[in-house]
Amino acid sequence: MSSTFLPAFLPGLLLGFSLIVAIGAQNAFVLRQGLRGEHVLPVCLTCAVSDALLILLGVGGFAQASEWVPWLETATRYAGAAFLLAYGARSFWAAFRSGNALTPADAIPASLGATLATCLALTWLNPHVYLDTVVLLGSVSTQFAANKGFFALGAMTASFVFFFSLGYGARLLRPVFARPGAWRVLDVGIGVVMCAIAATLVT
Repeated sequence: MSSTFLPAFLPGLLLGFSLIVAIGAQNAFVLRQGLRGEHVLPVCLTCAVSDALLILLGVGGFAQASEWVPWLETATRYAGAAFLLAYGARSFWAAFRSGNALTPADAIPASLGATLATCLALTWLNPHVYLDTVVLLGSVSTQFAANKGFFALGAMTASFVFFFSLGYGARLLRPVFARPGAWRVLDVGIGVVMCAIAATLVT
């Protein structure tokens, strides 16, 4: 099995990591949830499972969906940009309000439903996610013919390892973020990232 498994699994794993480590809306959200210690397991699981589903779509031959439905790419792009701008504005507002509300101990935690809704929107309304998982990984997987399932497994493994490492590893930074000023910097940074991604989507 190793003669066919590793040559396809390792490229999928490495390419998956290379695509996912870049800071983006989804990663910033997972990091913030990890720092606050709020719903970390369901958030990490939602992100990883969503990525796995998108990878399966790409490897399964759905990378041509935008060709079948010409308006799909444009609609998704503008919907994603609108959501990212709204979330970025929310982050800026959080950064400039009362400092006490930015500490993990005093902040009112969001409900699980609201948190997962935001997480799903950041994932499924972001066209970059489709480009990375469905289009790029789907295209590369064709090089492995009958072994593309192993390639997909490698990419999905990268997603699970990364998101759970980010979510649960964030606790190591909690001493730094015990100060409201650090939360302000993080919120501003998240706001900038969200708005920058939104700008790239519409331009």
